[in-house]
Amino acid sequence: MDLKAHYRKLYVESLEMISADRYELDTLLDSKDDRRFGITLIIRPSDEVKEAIQSFLEALKKVEPYQYYYPSSDIHITVMSIISCYEGFNLETIDLPKYIGLINKCLPKEQSLKIQFKGLTASNSCIMVQGFMENKLLNEIRNNLRVEFNASNLEQSLDKRYAIQTAHSTVVRFRKQFEQKDRFLKLIDYFSDYNFGSFEVKNLELVYNDWYQRKTFVKKLHQFEI
Repeated sequence: MDLKAHYRKLYVESLEMISADRYELDTLLDSKDDRRFGITLIIRPSDEVKEAIQSFLEALKKVEPYQYYYPSSDIHITVMSIISCYEGFNLETIDLPKYIGLINKCLPKEQSLKIQFKGLTASNSCIMVQGFMENKLLNEIRNNLRVEFNASNLEQSLDKRYAIQTAHSTVVRFRKQFEQKDRFLKLIDYFSDYNFGSFEVKNLELVYNDWYQRKTFVKKLHQFEI
């Protein structure tokens, strides 16, 4: 996949939709009845990168304060949704040590993984920071996970929504009608190629999480060193 071209296509198409008021609001963000949970393998960016992202988000908040902005504690890259969030998922019904053991088999030994966060992409419901990998290691891990989980009898929903190949991080979700949409989009354009920094991935986290990876609900199940 040409990641840069993929991100750009999403960006152009989505900003056209937002400009034309064909954006989608997430009506479950503020719902107290949202019971969707699952388990996910994630990467957390470095503190320096998260600080750069927060500076960008602060600028957006001044223009559109009622949208949903990810706090630093919740910013992440999804390596793989092992069990995609659904209502009624119960952590106690799975054999967690088997999941940990299987994931461990899929991880590299003594190979480096570096990610650069540069520029923005979007959908018609959110804004994302673009992530670029310096090698194929992340997608090799994903392919290993697909092979191992498909050969197992463990509950899983890998690639149920889409076959993930990117390293983006969602940082804004739309939850209210825009009040200053044009100013918001001008800021997005201004930051569209901004370099938020690079970081070396030292570990991956297996977490129990809600749909939005909110710290209040997230429980770290295991940390894998790479």
